[in-house]
This record gives sequence, structure tokens and C-alpha cells, in this order.
Amino acid sequence: MNITMARSDTGRYTRTETIKLVKNLDIQSRYNIANLKDDDLIGISHLNRADLDAIFDLTTKLKTGQISVAEQRKILEGKTLAMIFEKPSLRTRVSFETGIFQLGGQAINLQPMDIQLGKRETIADAARNLERFVDIIMARTFVHSTVTELASYARIPVINGLSDLEHPCQALADFQTILEHKGKFEGLKMAFLGDGNNVSQSLMLLAAKVGMHFALGCPEGYGPVEPVITQAHKDADSTGSRIEIVHDPVEAARNADVVVTDVWASMGMEEEAAEREKVFSAFQVNSALMSHAKPDAIFEHCLPAHRGSEVTDEVIDSGQSVVFDEAENRLHAQKAVMVLLACRE
Repeated sequence: MNITMARSDTGRYTRTETIKLVKNLDIQSRYNIANLKDDDLIGISHLNRADLDAIFDLTTKLKTGQISVAEQRKILEGKTLAMIFEKPSLRTRVSFETGIFQLGGQAINLQPMDIQLGKRETIADAARNLERFVDIIMARTFVHSTVTELASYARIPVINGLSDLEHPCQALADFQTILEHKGKFEGLKMAFLGDGNNVSQSLMLLAAKVGMHFALGCPEGYGPVEPVITQAHKDADSTGSRIEIVHDPVEAARNADVVVTDVWASMGMEEEAAEREKVFSAFQVNSALMSHAKPDAIFEHCLPAHRGSEVTDEVIDSGQSVVFDEAENRLHAQKAVMVLLACRE
């Protein structure tokens, strides 16, 4: 289909023009693509159940070819994604860059020395510049306030590619993987062993929103931040989810359908790494700990994995491990998020 679109004075499609483009392709109506509640993906905390259902539904349609490759290449044709990296990445960069390409657009990779966000110029000014050049911003940052400030000042969608508070894209990929292997969320139990970090916080919030039980097994003093716990319990009250934070790894893993872990020292915590190895040693996911989960439990890890620390080779390389399905689903889930945000009415 040949589409001719007039562009805005800024030289890029406005959000309204993007919506018209998608409607011309008839993608929304033919594939029943819903609208998200918000203009940005700041965190799982900002999504409701309808948003999550829309994301998982579109992720499946994009991944399985229900929306053909040829049609996908037209959805965001001519669009540009700015990728801001304060932290290095393999999966985030490759999955976003590949994803926007598969949707017909292109990506610009902005490394710390390129942009010096908040140093060379204010975050607000950077946001107001980028909105004149590109159509979507993805930011992988140290501090969550950087993402929220970008979203406050940019009049284009902003996606949290990782912050110290949440890792929403990873959580969406993790739950897409669960849906593919287990067929449902409600009534299942997820056990997260390790630090109450950004990954665990996004997983806890998502579990609460979809009716999945969640048990975090962590050493005392290494749990999630209180606002996340409070919101998770509030959402769990309405979905029937059970949220637990325990300090016994066996108790956390007992009868779990999904066992998850992450590195014990994230980027920026290098000075704590040796101490954390000692503190978290009892929370290593090994065959002995997996034996307390259900026999058909699956194992997830957002990667990169520190083999021999938070997980052993015998677990991550076992038949229960779905870590590479999980990694692949970063691509498909993020494509869904970009389409839904760019095409939001």
C-alpha cells in the first residue's frame, strides 16, 4: 500500500499523524490493537491490567506472525528511536535497535560521551531537543528520576530501558515467557532469589497486577523499597495475589512454578561485590534449591549471569531454563510497547 503523509513543521510525524498512518494500514482494527493508558512506559507501576493484556496480546501477534513481517515493516515506517545509554548493554541495545528496524524505523545510539545527559545541558533541554528530531526515546539510566524528567519534558513517548527503581521491559519479557510456557498467570507462584533490586521490584509489581503469587527470598536489609511493597500489596488485594518477602531461600522457592534470580551486585555496585558474595551465598539457585520448586518449574534470569554465583551451570543450562526464550522476548515485547505508545490516541 502506497501511503503519502504530510509531515509536521518539525520535520517528523506528530503523534496524530502516526495514528493516521496506522489507521491507513488498518492494523489497529484488523488485529484489535488496544490503546495504553499513558503516553510513556515509565514502570510497571504505571500500567493497569488492560495495558498489560494489550502488550502481551500484541507481543504474541508480532512474534507469531499473525501480523506479517511485511505489515510490521510499515507500522513505524520512517520513525526514529533515540536510545540513551548511561549503562552499557547487550540485550537492551540489540533488541530495541532490531525491533525498531523490523517495524520500519531506525535507531540512534547515544552513549554517555555523546549526550552527557544532565551535565552538558539539562535533562529538560535534552528532552525538548530530542522531541524535535526523533519519535520515541528509550533511556537506560542510573537514576529513575532521569527517566521521569525526560518524560515530563518530551512530547513524544519515553520508554524506561532500565533505571535503579524498575526494569519494566525485562519484566514484560519475563511474563511473556511465562505465558508461553505455562499458559496463564493467575494462581502460579514466582520465587525470586536474591537482591530486592529493580528487576525484582518490577516482577513483584507485575505479579500483583495479574494475580500471580510472588515470594522474594533475600537477606535481611536487602529487600525492595517500601513504596513498591505498598503498591504491590494494594494491587494484590484486588487480584488475589499473595506477596511475601522472606529470608529463607527454601521457603521462597517451595512449590514455585517460576524461579528467578539476578546478579547480586548490579552495575555501579562493584565496590560491594565481594561483600555481597558472602551475604547472598545461601540464595544461590542450584539443583538443591530447585528441588523445592515444582518438578515442572521453569528458571528465568535477565542476563548477564554470573555463573557460579547467583546460579550454577547445572540450573541455567538445564531443561528447566528458559533464559534464552526470555532474552528473545525482550525484542517482541519492546516492539509491542513501541507500537502501542507511538500509535496511542
